Amino acid sequence: MKDPMKMLRQVQQMQDRMNKVQAELDTETVEASVGGGAVRVVATGNQKVVSVTIDPEAASDIEMLQDLVVTAVNDAIESSKKLAASKMQSVASGLGLPPGLI
Repeated sequence: MKDPMKMLRQVQQMQDRMNKVQAELDTETVEASVGGGAVRVVATGNQKVVSVTIDPEAASDIEMLQDLVVTAVNDAIESSKKLAASKMQSVASGLGLPPGLI
C-alpha cells in the first residue's frame, strides 16, 4: 500500500495545478472567423464569449448573418473546449491517469 500522506500531497499538487490552469484559461483566448472574416468571435479558454465582430456588409442578409454568427460562436466554443482539454490533460499526465478522466 502506498504512503497515504504522499498520495494526499499528490492530490493537493494536482488541485493546485488545476487551479492554475483554470486561471490561465480565464485569460487565454481563441478566435473563430467565418464568412471570409465577415463574423469573428473571440472566447476565453473557459468558453465565455468576449467579443463578436461583424463586418457591416454582412448585415445586408439577416438570415445569412444569423447563420454566420451561430457558426462562429460554435467554432469558438469548440476551439475553447479543445484548449481547455489540452491544458487539463497536461495536469492529468503527471498522475498516470487515463486520458479523458479529468
